[in-house]
Amino acid sequence: MASFAAAACRASVRLTRHQLHCHATAKGFRTSAAALAAQNFTMPALSPTMTEGNIATWQVKEGEKFSAGDVLLEIETDKATMDVEAQEDGFLMKIMKGDGSKGVQVGTRIAVIAEEGDDISTLEIPADGNTQQPAAAEAAKPDAPTTSESQSAPSTASIPKAPRTGGRTPNKAYPLLPSVIHLLKDAGLDASAIDGVTPTGPNGRVLKGDVLAFLGKINSQTPSENETRFVKASHLDLSNIKVAKAPEAKPEKAVAAPASAPVAPKDAVVKLAVSVTAVSAVQKKLQSQLGLELPFSSFVIRAADIANEKLPRAKASPDRFFNELLGLESESDYFSRGSYLPDIGTARSVSSAPRPVRAKGLDILDILAGNHSPRAPTAPKVDGLSIGASTTFSLKVPSEEAERATIFLERVKVLLEKEPDKLVL
Repeated sequence: MASFAAAACRASVRLTRHQLHCHATAKGFRTSAAALAAQNFTMPALSPTMTEGNIATWQVKEGEKFSAGDVLLEIETDKATMDVEAQEDGFLMKIMKGDGSKGVQVGTRIAVIAEEGDDISTLEIPADGNTQQPAAAEAAKPDAPTTSESQSAPSTASIPKAPRTGGRTPNKAYPLLPSVIHLLKDAGLDASAIDGVTPTGPNGRVLKGDVLAFLGKINSQTPSENETRFVKASHLDLSNIKVAKAPEAKPEKAVAAPASAPVAPKDAVVKLAVSVTAVSAVQKKLQSQLGLELPFSSFVIRAADIANEKLPRAKASPDRFFNELLGLESESDYFSRGSYLPDIGTARSVSSAPRPVRAKGLDILDILAGNHSPRAPTAPKVDGLSIGASTTFSLKVPSEEAERATIFLERVKVLLEKEPDKLVL
């Protein structure tokens, strides 16, 4: 049968009704029914800082049976009232500390319990194994039955002493480490026992291994061996250090030449031959029918104005790419109005159309003298464009606009050669 409440007991805070697990102190005896002995049930420690408590009420009476999870008793502390639950089935054989007991120290026997199936009438009540009894009383009764708690905390006289080496004593200027205090407490020793421990820590400080060697739980030479190894490793060995060769000087990087001035974009000259026959015919027609003189430059300016409409852009703008991504393309993203005016070069000078021919008036003297004879009017010589004449139109533009300028000149050529009538204002 497993020990009851040997490792832990569950408790719940009555105020919050929340159960929690807690460890109880070891019980004095663990026997079976065949040994005809019951088990001591001691005051459990319901928190790490609990040293004593008050028994408020026993929920299970003497001789009553209980099951795992039943509340055995209520314990009051200065912080709360908690329930102690049974971990296994059993019987409550005898209550040693009744209801209302005050200041019961942790580890004090408060009841005697038996295992399920034991015959209570044949069981013996075990001796009180309270570990808080003075050590002198236990030494005076060497034949008395010892408990599991006294076995786990041997007296100072039974601890093997490790021989002191080097005559070193602990440096009391430093407080003891928590691990050292814990080992001394588990061994039933107080802080004065540290005087017999040989320190191997820095500046004469006692380490956990020193206490273990003092208690005989490890080889007594292990701490000193570790100390020797640590001391050796703490010093930097420079015996094999060699002076490194200075790195070879790297050739200096050539100083980058200053950036040259940005190159101006190159210009392109676009040329196109244009026949002026159709324009000359329209000029003559206007002169003969309307007596209107329309210079050739008017045709060119009008043709350039029409040809500049909706010319494709030389290069795409950032707005165009952005609009294409959003599907918001517009005509203005691809076309724009130009501002080109071609240079005109020809073998003949371009002048205005011929002036209308008028009949020369009669001289009165010729009429009186009888020398008058009718003469047909003669057309004066026309300086300008003649039938079949052609000229070269040219544009000087940046190289990236060469294609745009070519389209412009081709439009001008079509207007002057095919549709000159549209150029008449």
